[in-house]
Amino acid sequence: MQGLVLQLTRGGFLLLLVLFVWAVLRVLRADIYAGSGLRVPSRQSAGKPRLGLLSRNKVARTLIVTQGALAGTRITLSSQPILLGRADDSTLVLTDDYASNRHARISPKGNDWYVEDLGSTNGTYLDRAKVTTAVRVPLGTPIRVGKTVIELRP
Repeated sequence: MQGLVLQLTRGGFLLLLVLFVWAVLRVLRADIYAGSGLRVPSRQSAGKPRLGLLSRNKVARTLIVTQGALAGTRITLSSQPILLGRADDSTLVLTDDYASNRHARISPKGNDWYVEDLGSTNGTYLDRAKVTTAVRVPLGTPIRVGKTVIELRP
């Protein structure tokens, strides 16, 4: 009886050790691949207007992750396209199991930005509509890639 209790105790400690190592590796992976940038609040206050309702003459200057593991990450936009996915060479590396390696691309055309799905498994959504071709992205409109939601802001 004492041998059985000892074996169960050893098994329990081994399981706890494996779970601890897994948690540490997950945190390290998130820290290593997290996009650089400032943190911003993920919720808007009730009194402020939605950015999607602002006039069209505003130009997108930043891309902000509003939901997901990288919530609060801010990327300053330039003339280069933004690649979203789990691949290491993506502009925004997503730590999301529902994102593909090369999931979507957000690219500029003049003052407007367009999102296109790159043949991902789970799809890319602009607001609630599935993206099948390059679609113009209005300011403040959520783009969902797996569990990650991003928005263009002035």
